[in-house]
Amino acid sequence: MDNTFLIAGLGNPGIQYSLTRHNVGFIVADMLLSMMRGGNYLEKFNAEYSKCNYKSFQAVILKPMTFMNLSGQSVSRACSFYKIGINQVIIIHDDIDLDYGIVRVKSGGGTGGHKGIESCKQELGTTDFLRVRVGVGRPVHGDVSNFVLSNFSADEQIILESVVKTAAEAVMHILEFGTTKTMNQFNKRQGDS
Repeated sequence: MDNTFLIAGLGNPGIQYSLTRHNVGFIVADMLLSMMRGGNYLEKFNAEYSKCNYKSFQAVILKPMTFMNLSGQSVSRACSFYKIGINQVIIIHDDIDLDYGIVRVKSGGGTGGHKGIESCKQELGTTDFLRVRVGVGRPVHGDVSNFVLSNFSADEQIILESVVKTAAEAVMHILEFGTTKTMNQFNKRQGDS
């Protein structure tokens, strides 16, 4: 279906992960569902999903419930079920290579060591999907995996809603105006691709 997009926010299921940096994809998906006035999540594809209409498009908003490193399984199943091509798949995920609060739109590229993106690459056979990358920063000291599985700090939580809203707006902008215009709009700041 040419006017249907799959929008997958990546994260880990479970209340203990709900406000961790690694779950920002889930948080953005929830914001997007609210902004697009979608219905409640249903369960299928080993995921929570909801279908929304936005402008002339239909969006399937997906939150894989497989844990991050198997996210691609749910994404692949939903793509097959709805017959969605790779150029209409948008993955929302945390990115430690971006400063906290920075949102960037990217098409294709490497996985950056992100387990969810690696799983999507493995299951979809390509990395040519669109990404909305949400910067969570990098720890000054210590293990990256512990950092992304830790909660946002009190200072970070102050602007979290604004960051999440920007990421959701980027997704909606892709649907309405396409990738190139969205990149021009949201990738203004220097120092990133």
